[in-house]
Amino acid sequence: MASESNGFSAAAADRKIITCKAAVVWAPGEPFVIQKVQVEPPQKLEVRIKILFTSICHTDLSAWKGENELQRVYPRILGHEAAGVVESVGEGVEDLRSGDHVVPIFNGECGDCAHCRNPNTNLCARYRVDPFKSVMVADGGTRFSAVDGASGVRRPVYHFLNTSTFVEFTVLDAACVAKIPPAAPLERMCLLSCGISTGVGAVWNTAQVTSGSTVAVFGLGAVGLAVAEGARYRKASQIIGVDINPDKFVLGNQMGITDFVNPKDHDKSVHEVIRELTGGGVDYSFECAGNLDALREAFLSTHDGWGLTVMLGIHPTPRMLPFHPMELFDGRRLVASVFGDFKGKSQLPSFAEKCMHGNGEDKINLDGFISHELPFEDINKAFELLEQGKALRCMLHL
Repeated sequence: MASESNGFSAAAADRKIITCKAAVVWAPGEPFVIQKVQVEPPQKLEVRIKILFTSICHTDLSAWKGENELQRVYPRILGHEAAGVVESVGEGVEDLRSGDHVVPIFNGECGDCAHCRNPNTNLCARYRVDPFKSVMVADGGTRFSAVDGASGVRRPVYHFLNTSTFVEFTVLDAACVAKIPPAAPLERMCLLSCGISTGVGAVWNTAQVTSGSTVAVFGLGAVGLAVAEGARYRKASQIIGVDINPDKFVLGNQMGITDFVNPKDHDKSVHEVIRELTGGGVDYSFECAGNLDALREAFLSTHDGWGLTVMLGIHPTPRMLPFHPMELFDGRRLVASVFGDFKGKSQLPSFAEKCMHGNGEDKINLDGFISHELPFEDINKAFELLEQGKALRCMLHL
């Protein structure tokens, strides 16, 4: 890496443009191009961080394919699960400084708005997750630029989900950067940027699953397995995993799943199978597949009178919810959870502490989620592994 700024400096006069390596996607579905980009210094209430580790989520895969029309802005630097070190801070940033260990968070927290002051939501009025957003809040511009290989013209490169982590240095709004304990292993803390926090938080914060509860998890990707891990930690008595990929069942055992249901193995609907397994339905179900048919099955798999379904999957299609309003009068409830209802900046540090400590059943199994580790230059291979269902989380080392 060639850089015009060596080392970490918080002094405004020392902050310069950094030239570094990034994985740029120039059009939907095209291979990532490993190339040099220029990264501007942070402006007011912004932070520039050096990314050391980044992993790949299905949301990145969906954006790369251009499946969601809201995310079709190119060229772009994707990525939103990462960990790194603060390089410099912009004017007005008081809670972060050069050298701090941090993780980016796609769902920001300013700490001052009515939303942030309300304990019943983790959405921020200004910095919440926004799939439309591809520029910075301060001036509506981008902090990245690169030379188009075809034309030789320097072009702006756009941001993604408040984060953009497929790059050696990135600029974020300070509200989207969470400080973590310096002793925490950054390679593992990377997972807290999205998948683990989303799944575990949905169990702990959204559903508030208690000991002895019964749980069904629809979709055993990283988020679904994080749900299972959170339910195991909370000592759920029965955790049922639902997926059409039998390979997921082997790993699911390590995350506390007690029963498996492959829809392809049954002539009856999944919710009927689960009701038979549980004597009427589970207390909680979690839909992690982004599939409306799975969402309906998850809803109907809960016990009438008190069952709660938590929706975590991303649903990009224009199809509406598959329920008749009268079905809600049976006492079943449906809610959605963003980032596991964690307030990122204020609550993620304590979650990181929990992940660092504990033994056996009282420790979150972060290691189990990392299925592959590759150098950053192999990002296209990492996406191929995820698309083929062969990877849970592929950790890229920058």
